[in-house]
Formats: sequence, C-alpha cells, structure tokens
Amino acid sequence: MVRSLALIAIRWGAIASVLAVSLLIAMYYLGRHPLMVAPFLDFRIILYGIFIFFALREFRDYQQQGILYFWQGMAGSFLLVAVAGTLSASFFWIFGTLETDFVPSYIRQMTEYLKNFPEEDIKRIGKEVYERNLNSLPSTNMAQLASTYLAQSFVIGLFVSIILSVILRKQPKTT
Repeated sequence: MVRSLALIAIRWGAIASVLAVSLLIAMYYLGRHPLMVAPFLDFRIILYGIFIFFALREFRDYQQQGILYFWQGMAGSFLLVAVAGTLSASFFWIFGTLETDFVPSYIRQMTEYLKNFPEEDIKRIGKEVYERNLNSLPSTNMAQLASTYLAQSFVIGLFVSIILSVILRKQPKTT
C-alpha cells in the first residue's frame, strides 16, 4: 500500500516537474521573468492541484478500492510535491546557470520593482528591511533563486495538499 502510494506520487511528481520547468523556461523567453510573478498567481497552485488530484484519485480508486484516508492523501501529496519541487528546482538551477542573462535580468527587474515601491509600503515593512533587501540584490545567485523556488513549492504544496486530501478522502463505511 505505502509502496504503491510512493510510486504513484513519484511518477506524477516527475511529470509535474517537467511541466513546471517547461513553463518557467517559456515564461522567461516570452519576456515575463518567472520569479517576478506574485505568489498568489503562481502557476504551481494549479499545476500541483491537478497533479495531486490525479495521483490521489489513482491511488484511491485503483489501489485502495475507493478508500483514501487523510494521512494517505497528505503523505502522497507531500512526496509528489517533494519530487516535483526538488527536480524542478534542480533543472531550474541548471537552466539559470546556462542562461547567462537569467540572474542579471532578475536583479534588474527586482531592483526596478523595489525602487518603485510606494512610501507607505516601505514604512509598513520597515526602512531597514527594505534597504537590506535592495542592497543584497546584486549578490543574488542562481542557487539562492533555486532554493527559494523549492521553499515556495513546499508552501504552495502544503495548502493544496490539505484541501485535496480532505476533498478526496473516503473512509470505509462502518455498519
């Protein structure tokens, strides 16, 4: 049971990572830096939602005869997100390393974005925090960007996992 859940989650996670990296690369070459997208508009919300849904449904319907416990949904979802996030971040790191303008374009766009911050937002987050973030941008490297991408994947995956594990769970009926 656990083995089949792991195999299903790994398979769907690997497929999701290929799609995620393809979307990242496409966004970059279409002129929209993929790291400049607002977190609530991140395509991984939908991507992980779709892949977690199909992985858990496959496990529930074909391996468990229609039964899925919440813990199984969370475990399968976590493994799927871990595989997808780790592979995506690794491929993303390789792409960013090979594409020599990737990090400099991120630094340029993020610097411009931060310099256009409204004064009330700067006061809200604190002038010191704002200055520290702005001053640390030139030293940004691809490893930092890839690790941030991985961390964001886990946060996004956690919320999607909870929702889908609750929706898809089915317990045996007791008589």
